[in-house]
Amino acid sequence: MKIVERILKNKTLYGIIIVVIMWYVLHISIESSVIPSPYNTVKRFAHLIPEVLSVHLLASLGRIMIAIAISIIIGVPLGLWIGMNKKADSIISPVIYILYPLPKIAFLPVFMILLGIGNTAKVTLIVTIIIFQMLIGVRDGVKEIPKELFYSVISMGVSRAGMYKHLIMPAVLPRLFSALRLSLGISISTLFFAENFATTYGIGYYIMNAWIMVDYLDMFAGILGLSLLGLMLLRFLDFLERKLCPWVFLK
Repeated sequence: MKIVERILKNKTLYGIIIVVIMWYVLHISIESSVIPSPYNTVKRFAHLIPEVLSVHLLASLGRIMIAIAISIIIGVPLGLWIGMNKKADSIISPVIYILYPLPKIAFLPVFMILLGIGNTAKVTLIVTIIIFQMLIGVRDGVKEIPKELFYSVISMGVSRAGMYKHLIMPAVLPRLFSALRLSLGISISTLFFAENFATTYGIGYYIMNAWIMVDYLDMFAGILGLSLLGLMLLRFLDFLERKLCPWVFLK
């Protein structure tokens, strides 16, 4: 009974157990090599990770981190600006609303023609997708700050830099972390698509190449690696949020 209670308290372990059970049920129900067993997949993953999968996962991780960093550098200041400036908001937001719903994946061939077939085109594609979430999340975070708080800060003679440090950024950071979580899932999905074109390194390339070679065990080992990469990044974001936004967890 204590073991069950510990599992339920550990949300990550609990989630993994549920997914593995569903996976195993699917494996024995289909009775096909298309869905290999969890045990064989984990065994194959352990064999491939030191020299093969690690190379592809690191290549994908590098592209994702560069794209997210660029999106933060551009999206956060721009989001703060249009959140604080009504005129800028009225000019820029309509443009954002028009561009945001466009399927940017369709522009990958254009990026590859203009920027080459290397990493630049792939990173640019991810940036054009996730930067809007950063921008909108930060803008909305600023707008949600009650005007009375601004008046209080101004009445105390706090400088503009102090206003950003003590009022605006603490209000915006939780919104930014939410946008980062959403952007992470989208960036991994986008990269999986982009890595199927003109590349030999990347977990998306590895998974699709294994599928073409009808090697379903290797394909699922790659999928497992991709899932663990996403889990690791999400847990890292949770860790950063607890360090930078401790007030969020006091409720």
